Amino acid sequence: MIKNFEPRLYQQTILATAAEKNTLVVLPTGMGKTNIFLMLAAQRLKQYPNSKVLFIGPTRPLIEQYMSVFKEYFEVGESDISVFTGMVSPAKREQLWKSSRIVFSTPQGLENDIISRRINLEEVCLLGVDEAHRAVGDYAYVFVAKQFMKLSRFPRVIALTASPGSDMDKIQEVCNNLFIENIEVRTDDDPDVKPYIQEMQTEWVNVELPRVFTDIQRLLTLFLRERFEKLKKLGILKRADVKYVSKSDLLQLQAGLRGRISQGEKDFIVWNAISMLAEVMKVYHALELLETQGIIALHKYFERLVSESRTSKTKAIKSIMSDSNFKLAMVKASILHEEGVEHPKLIELQNVVENEAKQNPNVKIMIFNQYRDNALDIVEKLNKIRGVKAKIFVGQQKKNDTGLSQKEQKLMLDDFRQGLFNALVATSIGEEGLDIPKVDLVIFYEPIPSAIRSIQRRGRTGRQDKGRVIILMAKGTRDEAYKWVAYHKEKKMYRNLANLKKKLNLSYYEKKELPIARFAEQTKIFADYREKGSGVIKEIAENGIIVNLEKLDYADYVVSSRCGVEIKTVEDFVDSIIDGRLLEQMKNLKNNFERPVIVIEGTQDIYGVRNVHHNSILGMLATIVVSYGIPVIQTRSFKETASLLQIIARREQEETGKDFSLHADRKPSTLKERQEYLVSSLPGINLTLSKPLLRHFKTIKNLVNASERELQEVEKIGPAKAKQIKDVVEREYKEQ
Repeated sequence: MIKNFEPRLYQQTILATAAEKNTLVVLPTGMGKTNIFLMLAAQRLKQYPNSKVLFIGPTRPLIEQYMSVFKEYFEVGESDISVFTGMVSPAKREQLWKSSRIVFSTPQGLENDIISRRINLEEVCLLGVDEAHRAVGDYAYVFVAKQFMKLSRFPRVIALTASPGSDMDKIQEVCNNLFIENIEVRTDDDPDVKPYIQEMQTEWVNVELPRVFTDIQRLLTLFLRERFEKLKKLGILKRADVKYVSKSDLLQLQAGLRGRISQGEKDFIVWNAISMLAEVMKVYHALELLETQGIIALHKYFERLVSESRTSKTKAIKSIMSDSNFKLAMVKASILHEEGVEHPKLIELQNVVENEAKQNPNVKIMIFNQYRDNALDIVEKLNKIRGVKAKIFVGQQKKNDTGLSQKEQKLMLDDFRQGLFNALVATSIGEEGLDIPKVDLVIFYEPIPSAIRSIQRRGRTGRQDKGRVIILMAKGTRDEAYKWVAYHKEKKMYRNLANLKKKLNLSYYEKKELPIARFAEQTKIFADYREKGSGVIKEIAENGIIVNLEKLDYADYVVSSRCGVEIKTVEDFVDSIIDGRLLEQMKNLKNNFERPVIVIEGTQDIYGVRNVHHNSILGMLATIVVSYGIPVIQTRSFKETASLLQIIARREQEETGKDFSLHADRKPSTLKERQEYLVSSLPGINLTLSKPLLRHFKTIKNLVNASERELQEVEKIGPAKAKQIKDVVEREYKEQ
């Protein structure tokens, strides 16, 4: 099936492993991970000719890139290959799935297709996962892989990444989530890879912060030191030296304190510490912008804080704005901004790019910068240099921000590839997986404390010819710390991978039976598509229930023609009392469902999550249960909520029928549907029973004029249902 392609020795070796076991492939960028997947796809399709191959990647440009490789090297018809993204409608994806042998997809839409059963993973013999290091937490890869291993008749997984991270627990989590049985790792120094590695020259360029920068640095550091001393006295921090407290330390402290609050702790010290840490995080970010980015980025951040302080009632922001050191730092930054003072790294960057353009008019340079504000400034400065044309490459637009659609990203990369401009200034979007050949020079505007991102940035150059990397670093700042953090993390990553490979002795994963197979195929639940991130929907789908994702107006879940369920976390329940949403929601639930239910999910103390008097909460609960007649059930977790929904759905559908419509949410459009809809609203009648009634009586007029005896001539209409129908259509309407 493969044409015009000669595999390398290491690719063949890795293929031999991947053909036998679910394999994680860790290979330097540009070393042909795509081609390994290509060969494995050919082998699997030959072995299982009536099956499909599925490849998932995080972004549309990435999966389109893989598809173009397949079209070039794979003997397959145009109609046999499809791309699934959010731009393709669910109905179209369902249609394409039936006709395609090889499908390239982003994971989020695919997740919906699996939940709604628009696609059948049983037919798939190979799942390819690109940028596999993302398979952690609740990222869509995890759900897709789990469903694939459960449902596929011939499961095989190949996971691809240049860098799975340095943390052993995270690497193990990726392996567990993707059902990995073996790891194939190659580095630049491995003998079978080395002949194909292009020479890579890395240069560190050090700059000194000028006095005007260090003055602001000192003021912000004083602010932090004062807060650290207070946190130390409260027993929250062990030491108050700003140099030895990292951002990750602060985030861990913050998470720990919030955890104590969520468990019901109401200690004033904890609340005070949380507020103080919020101040520290904001000023810590300002210090990072000053040291690593420059005055423009810092000034814009200060402007946002000032704007926030005018509208926010948060104690932290008020405290920051009243601090004398911080106010003086803002004044100094504003003066430097007006004077147009540049960070020495920006000056050095302009010199480097100008020299490169002079020496080689066809040079291609890629510059990485963490922040959009600074990246925009870099583009503006570079475009003033003769012989340099720069463009910014960023992710999709955020609120009040610049951004590029995925289509615009692709067009820009094509223009860069063709030499229509020679300097691409990219944020983190440019780090991952993009095929940008023949980049002569990659410049890091700042070192980054991540092994994954450092490897990916370097991997943009040295693909087809020798590459160069220049990393700009401000001495005496966190740039220096980040340099060594990334270095040690990368070394640790390869050590951990080697250790894990030795220990990895996983047996082949056996397919598990659906836990509730005896009724799963017949039970269905309509779920509001906005609930997809809650965990409940995935849990229901994993248990074999048919889930239809819809836009529901008056409930989160509809489990029968008469039962709608509203789910609220403990915090959301109390918040909706405060903002007045709850009563309106209960009214809509009661008006649209004969048997409404509300579920409160979570283990937190409902009387302690917000500053609301417990009588207010009790009063609202009494109103819901007594005035509206809606039962309130509490569950401890999304798993428990999912189990409850399944049980309610099964019991309701055993009583009222499996084939039900959404009375509250979806109005019928055709005459036939309108007639069925109207008849299905009669007592004891659902969509299933409405059809034989209409077939028997021909018109709704004949049906309502029929006697009880005539109604009972229809199958499944007994004396009780016949009497209920006659009561509804014949008895006088009374308001009381």
